[in-house]
Amino acid sequence: QVQLVESGGGLVQPGGSLRLSCAASGRFISGNAMEWYRQAPGRERELVAGITSVTSGDISSRTNYADSVKGRFTISRDNRKNTVYLQMDNLKPEDTAVYYCYAVILGVRYWGQGTQVTVSS
Repeated sequence: QVQLVESGGGLVQPGGSLRLSCAASGRFISGNAMEWYRQAPGRERELVAGITSVTSGDISSRTNYADSVKGRFTISRDNRKNTVYLQMDNLKPEDTAVYYCYAVILGVRYWGQGTQVTVSS
């Protein structure tokens, strides 16, 4: 059974930074693409960032970001620790949401329990 556990959320002032972690257990995730989503109150869950696995011929994983976070958020992975990260800089109040880690592993969709990020002065 695969489990994804997020951590690192909290309350931060506008302009501040947070680093979210998603630790996977039950299976090595090095061969899987991983994604971060978020859901604000009253809004649909949206894709924030994604990172591919390192496939044959690639030097490193490829990443993609929602337009609203480009240049401020960075997704990365440490396969030795079976963990994916989301570095969030220059946070804005509109980044306030519950952030979820997501992966499809062997055709099964897995979500973490979510971690709350609140950006407020």
